Amino acid sequence: MSQPTVADAIERVYDSLQADNADLDLHIATLKAALAEAGQKEAVFDPARLAQGNRSGRKLMQAYFRQRGVKVTFSGA
Repeated sequence: MSQPTVADAIERVYDSLQADNADLDLHIATLKAALAEAGQKEAVFDPARLAQGNRSGRKLMQAYFRQRGVKVTFSGA
């Protein structure tokens, strides 16, 4: 099985967030590996696709992902 692309990994994170955070840590690890493979340092998410796209929701997401080694930024923010 090949390594998913960064875009695929981000889609899986969106799906997990919509499914009440099911397997979120697994998808974060996959995203981290995809970022390393692509030589990227951060993942860019669209706040409109998040369950809580407000400032506090974005900050909570950034903190959670940072604890797992993934830097998160938001498009248009």
